[in-house]
Amino acid sequence: MKKVLMSVLTATMFQAVSAQTVVESGNQDNWYLGVNAGVLAKTVGTPVFENLNPQAGIRVGRWFTPAVGLALDGQFSARNRPERSLGTLVRGTDVSLLGTLNLNNWLGGYPGTPRMFEVIAVAGLGWHHLYATPSNEWRVKGHNNAITSKLAVDFAFNLGEAKAWQLYLEPTIDYQLAGGGRSIRYDINRSVFGLNVGVNYKFGNSNGTHNFKIAQLYDQTEVDALNKRINELRQDVSDKDAEIQHDAQVISDLRAQLEQEKQKQPTVVRNVTTVVKNNVLQPTIIFGQGKSTVDAAQMASVAMVAKYMKNHPECHILIKGYASPEGNPELNQRLSEARANAVKSALVSRYGISASRLSVQGMGATDELFDEIDFNRVATFTDTTK
Repeated sequence: MKKVLMSVLTATMFQAVSAQTVVESGNQDNWYLGVNAGVLAKTVGTPVFENLNPQAGIRVGRWFTPAVGLALDGQFSARNRPERSLGTLVRGTDVSLLGTLNLNNWLGGYPGTPRMFEVIAVAGLGWHHLYATPSNEWRVKGHNNAITSKLAVDFAFNLGEAKAWQLYLEPTIDYQLAGGGRSIRYDINRSVFGLNVGVNYKFGNSNGTHNFKIAQLYDQTEVDALNKRINELRQDVSDKDAEIQHDAQVISDLRAQLEQEKQKQPTVVRNVTTVVKNNVLQPTIIFGQGKSTVDAAQMASVAMVAKYMKNHPECHILIKGYASPEGNPELNQRLSEARANAVKSALVSRYGISASRLSVQGMGATDELFDEIDFNRVATFTDTTK
């Protein structure tokens, strides 16, 4: 018998732990407080309706998993027939430590919220004390205290939207295992049968409900993929920072060059009889290394060329793209063509310049436009009608 009970207990604990994954955080979770009332009578030997005794009790408990819990139960009983009274209002008290097993959750798994109807097995050991007055002490001598065992089944209904209230009907049988010098054993002749109705209130949990809550688990493959994506984004940010620093340096160099040009004294040419008009327009578009897109900072130069073409509707512009001499010559040729086409696209799409007035030419790599190598990554404009 002992081996069978141990096997059932082991299987119960394993099932309860392995089958349930819940979100809770501390010892304050899943506590409940309840009251109950009912009647009890000797199981055998006396007519039931001539042997009924009222009883009431208080129960405090906690669920450790959706299937397994413990409760401390206190019961107070009294005789309802004065001729059999022991001379006190309370006939006896029982204090028991009970194990609770939710059969629905144990066998069917926890669905995330309690079911409306549940069956709960209850079993445990307790201590019984029988009260007597000095006048009838002889009648109960040696039988005032006893070790007891309670076996019960709760037919429970979970009520309310939050299911914080639980109403249950509990048939129970209580054995007097030992007392008055008798040996410990389960004997139907030393037992009472009871029927209680009770209500429990489940206190609020740290998960925001009054019950267990299923945890959201993540697949490790998904977590690894997210970490990989995060690392890639971090690398992209680092690359963008390097590009920004490079462009900032280019802008700084251009500003310095501009300041140098401003400091130069203008050259006055006298006695010039022939004026030669330069057909190369002043604005240039600067590109980042390996880039063929027109940055927002360069749109001011594009706008100047667009304004020039609108002021001179007869003119046609040749856009020449250049690359700095680093790298493969074929790649630099394609890059210079792409830069010229990018500027043409900006003039057509953004400023409404007719594409027939624009022509492009990729000049490949050069280091002759400017002394600074980086300054040769440009696109220039030539008025071909002059």
